Amino acid sequence: MTRKLPATDVVIIELGWTGSIVAHELTGAGLNVVAIERGPWRDTATDFPPAYAQDELRYRIRHDLFLRPEQLTMTFRNNASQTALPIRSWGSFMPPNGVGGGGVHWNAETWRFLPSDFELRTHLVGRYGEKFLPEDMTIQDWGITYDDLEPHYDKFEYLCGTSGKAGNIKGRIQPGGNPFEGARSREYPTPPQRQPYGPTLFAQAAQEMGYKPFPQPSGNLAQAYTNPLGVTIGPCTYCGFCEWFGCGNYSKASPQTTILPALLRRPNFEARTQCEVSKINLDRSGKHATGVTYVDTTGNEWEQPADFVLLCAFQLFNVHLLLHSGIGRPYDPRTGEGVIGRNYSYQVTSSVGAFFDDKIFNPFIASGSIGMCIDEFNGDNFDHGPHGFVGGGYMGAVQTNGRPIQTGRTPQGTPRWGAEWKKAVAKSYLSSYETVTHGSCYSYRDVYLDLDPTYTDRFGRKLMRLTFDFHDNELKMSTYLTDRLAEVAQKMGPRQLEKHPRRGPYDVTVYQTTHTCGGAIMGVEPKTSALNRYLQSWDVPNLFVMGATAFPQNPGYNPTDTVGALAYWAADAIVNRYLKSPGPLVQI
Repeated sequence: MTRKLPATDVVIIELGWTGSIVAHELTGAGLNVVAIERGPWRDTATDFPPAYAQDELRYRIRHDLFLRPEQLTMTFRNNASQTALPIRSWGSFMPPNGVGGGGVHWNAETWRFLPSDFELRTHLVGRYGEKFLPEDMTIQDWGITYDDLEPHYDKFEYLCGTSGKAGNIKGRIQPGGNPFEGARSREYPTPPQRQPYGPTLFAQAAQEMGYKPFPQPSGNLAQAYTNPLGVTIGPCTYCGFCEWFGCGNYSKASPQTTILPALLRRPNFEARTQCEVSKINLDRSGKHATGVTYVDTTGNEWEQPADFVLLCAFQLFNVHLLLHSGIGRPYDPRTGEGVIGRNYSYQVTSSVGAFFDDKIFNPFIASGSIGMCIDEFNGDNFDHGPHGFVGGGYMGAVQTNGRPIQTGRTPQGTPRWGAEWKKAVAKSYLSSYETVTHGSCYSYRDVYLDLDPTYTDRFGRKLMRLTFDFHDNELKMSTYLTDRLAEVAQKMGPRQLEKHPRRGPYDVTVYQTTHTCGGAIMGVEPKTSALNRYLQSWDVPNLFVMGATAFPQNPGYNPTDTVGALAYWAADAIVNRYLKSPGPLVQI
């Protein structure tokens, strides 16, 4: 029996970055907000104390912070000719679980997208022509511009205290920053992190080759900082336990260290943890959300009525909930029609390993987003005409960790176990270095999300099915980027160099990134998008969907800065437009 609760103004599904941001903005506007979170409450002091937070076995190997597949998983296949099977252990990506969401375990790389990324199809067709793009590529413009989003990028970065060096302030190129970035309104709130030897050596090599290296923008703070909400964040201690880990030093930007302390003081905000939303409820018309149904840890089912709903879960689970709730037309890859599940995308990464005889790198002196990068080969910063692909990525020396279980880099030809392997690990630990590329992944007609016909979850709902593989365009891009990176790495003077471009087929068991994107994308018309430019559902106007779910394709950067900026953009539209006149914010 479902028990009905008193109505509230707003119900938010999940309490990560986007849920925390919109909850703070809407409670500030006087609305009563209830956030419903599937996972547990997580607090910096009690959940991530330095006495045990730096535990590679617990968090990296045993996935302590992440959703358990028995709670909810999905099925996977590379293409429609295969039978999808359930993912029983997370590998390629790591779905978060609990208050703070992915903002707890991220590396804190805080990148803005390029201006051309938001008008991608228009830009590429205008420069290269329609026929240059693969026939099955489904990239499209976002419906907003970089200039629309710039004030909201700024707001998110000043919330986080982002450490970095501006490369373009109000159209004027700044020495030491990224000269390819879009114009920003002001400098970063805190200066760049201090760089260790590896990134410094990479930057010197890149500069000698004519590139313009710059420090990676970082949510691991270079110095103490008090944000506009009055929350103080501490300086990074360079321990190297960022990705996969919560930060017990209060020095990594996360909802816990930037916004939740302010939000929790508000009497018109309530959070319910360990409660899983099973459905967004609609009225008889199917065009108006009436609230949500959720299940608590005892198995009791509750209905939470609300005037409007904000879907703020992890990208994949946003799509799953939309499909189960019957919101929007499911995508059909045979016809190319439908929008829910369309334009799924990922990320294409690669690396170059370098082994030295005369250099010591101390890899354990690290943070999640410390490093020196170059952007000459990102987006459309270079002429793609001679190369036969589109897209690109940043590359650099990003020194994230020297954790002992997985930092066992050895040169090719080394035995995989035994005494010789141990000798090689000991020799290479301090004297090897890995440089990386972080490339775009564009969308295609045969890459999508839908409901699996066979497998169900513990509530009897169909699991979501992921159909994905790398395409030739992305593999060509990865080879090209890796070759350019190897040229810089060679300039660093290694004894031996090993290139590792991304190869197909995509392997869901090997970690790459947690940057899954798309599936309910934003755009200019309901025929090709699920959301309008304000992240409002075309079909259900009192439903807004946050996060990387809205990305029509994924550029060559980490997504979180754009996820945060879009949350502020949508919250601004809700407060200043929707509340004054509830209904569609874009007329069609």
